[in-house]
Parts: sequence; structure tokens; C-alpha cells
Amino acid sequence: MTSEPTSPPVVPPLDSPKSPVWPTFPFHREASRVWERGGVATRDLPSPLPTKRTRTYSATARASAGPVFKGVCKQFSRSQGHGFITPENGSEDIFVHVSDIEGDYVPVEGDEVTYKMCPIPPKNQKFQAVEVVLTQLVPHTPHETWSGQVVGS
Repeated sequence: MTSEPTSPPVVPPLDSPKSPVWPTFPFHREASRVWERGGVATRDLPSPLPTKRTRTYSATARASAGPVFKGVCKQFSRSQGHGFITPENGSEDIFVHVSDIEGDYVPVEGDEVTYKMCPIPPKNQKFQAVEVVLTQLVPHTPHETWSGQVVGS
């Protein structure tokens, strides 16, 4: 029995992708000089407040696991996209963003709501309401749906 050396199988070399996966330059960052020159419209500036879309997964998970609080809508501006809730326990008003309101109706002053709380970066010293649900609409007050239809009288 003679053993002849066998050569290893030939493997073709791996090719890198033909198209680059890098972002186009100059890409706009908040700290770049493009912001100062006015290269980006004001409406395109990122919101400093964490919305449902920009909140981290861990912050969302902590908020969802937290207790449910009750309160009353103090003020809400649909055009600005935010408002405030007065907590049932009488503590400081809580900020609410339009992206965190569940349901079909735009809140108006006096609506009873339930919500959970999430800290606002960067220092996490203040809180905002998340998972806001309107539980009791103010009677004899017109309410608007998100599509613009006015309901009630």
C-alpha cells in the first residue's frame, strides 16, 4: 500500500461587493458645519425629544413594564404635536408627544387618560408620558379624529 499525497481542493477567492455600501458624502450630522451654514431646512432638524420612533428598545421595554398612571389632559396642540398631562396625584405636569397617543381621537383639555412614564434623555431627570390611552372623553365637547373628522357636539 502506497500512500500518495493528495492535494487540497481548489477554492476560488472571495470577492468583495462591486457596489460600495458607504453613505453618500457629505452626510449630514447634527454636529457638522452643514447645519450652521443653513444647508438643511429647519423642518429637517431632528427633534431633541425621544419619539416612539427614535426611542431605544431598552427605554421602550422599561416603560412598557412600568406601572400605569391616571391623569387629565391639561393641554394638547395637534399642530405642534405635543401637550401636557396633569397627573391624578397632583405632581408636576408630564409631557406627551403625538407619537405616544394610542387610539382614534386627538386629546382635548379635560380628557381622562392612562399612561406609562419614560425618562427623557440626556440626564433622565424628567419624564414623558408613553402609551397614552384616552379613557374618558369630556362630554359635550367636539373631538377630532386623527383623520380630521369632528365627532360629538
